[in-house]
Amino acid sequence: MRIGFDAKRAFNNRTGLGNYSRFVLNALRTFAPTHTYTAYTPKIKSGLFDEFPASLTRTPASSNALYGAWWRSYGVASDVQRDKIQLFHGLSNELPQGLGNIKSVVTIHDLIFLRYPHLYPAIDRFFYQRKFKKACAEADCIVAVSEQTKRDIVDFYGTSPDKIRVIYQDCHEVFHANNSISASSYNAVQQKYNLTRPFVLCVGTIETRKNQGQLVKAFAEASLEGAELILVGGKTAYQAEIERYLAQHQPSTQVRIFNNVPFADLPILYRLARVFAYPSVFEGFGIPIVEALHSGVPVVAATGSCLEEAGGKGALYAAPDDVNELAAHLQRLWNDEALRAQLVADGQAHLHQFSASTISSQLSALYQEVNQQ
Repeated sequence: MRIGFDAKRAFNNRTGLGNYSRFVLNALRTFAPTHTYTAYTPKIKSGLFDEFPASLTRTPASSNALYGAWWRSYGVASDVQRDKIQLFHGLSNELPQGLGNIKSVVTIHDLIFLRYPHLYPAIDRFFYQRKFKKACAEADCIVAVSEQTKRDIVDFYGTSPDKIRVIYQDCHEVFHANNSISASSYNAVQQKYNLTRPFVLCVGTIETRKNQGQLVKAFAEASLEGAELILVGGKTAYQAEIERYLAQHQPSTQVRIFNNVPFADLPILYRLARVFAYPSVFEGFGIPIVEALHSGVPVVAATGSCLEEAGGKGALYAAPDDVNELAAHLQRLWNDEALRAQLVADGQAHLHQFSASTISSQLSALYQEVNQQ
């Protein structure tokens, strides 16, 4: 089958939707090679997805950014038809117009902008709503990255659950346990960030929804002997709130925040951590939890969205607004070596459903089914 993809994120985004798009394309090419995969992108950022064959990549005739944006939503349909694509998969929440009788699948990652509209600018909500809802209505099948996202699509858009398939994703392979890291690389990262004490790690944009402020308070309450809390993520205005709290409570907390951490450092930071904490109020899936499980780190995460799907039995869970419960879980994991080992083992078993071979098989079967409808 000839399958086309909206691959803008794969060639231009280093995290989130970009990681998902690259994972899907690499998994399919490796484990379902009988199909032909063509990636359509309005531009290509050098060094981000160079392993994808140039012969299977399509870009617009003009490099003008405005033309590229138009082409992705409207003009690409003629190229898709010219390439005799039989099925088109929008990997990041939207589909182009004008696909005609070409079958289509769209992946919806989350509808957080509808659940928490105050966290998004009005203009972003307008365009997200327009694109996401239209894609869900027009697609022959919707891929949801979690059961939580599936429920949200049904609840917010009134979509039939029969039209939606939950197919998970894995993280980047650099986090996998079989990815060897040299001792010199460990030493370099330890020196770079002055990591001299065992630490709890949290990775994610420093923003309200990620809930790092509650984690900081729980860490202070837990009083973990000899511990540090390391927050890694992009900076937003929310970070100032955390920094004000730290200024008042620094004697009782040892917390450091690292912004702009290179991707290459993350696998080492995960493996060096004693505990990983991810108390996010709401997520579409929770890739940092999967990264932690692959890295052999026990997890404390939040209830209330999909994080139990991501972590399974490899994590303990606390209500995101319950500082006491979160602190208690941190204490248990910090002090109970046997519990940490059990969670790591359970996490490894849980990860099998996220493997590239499993997910490529599920997607390939879905494409065949949709194409025969």
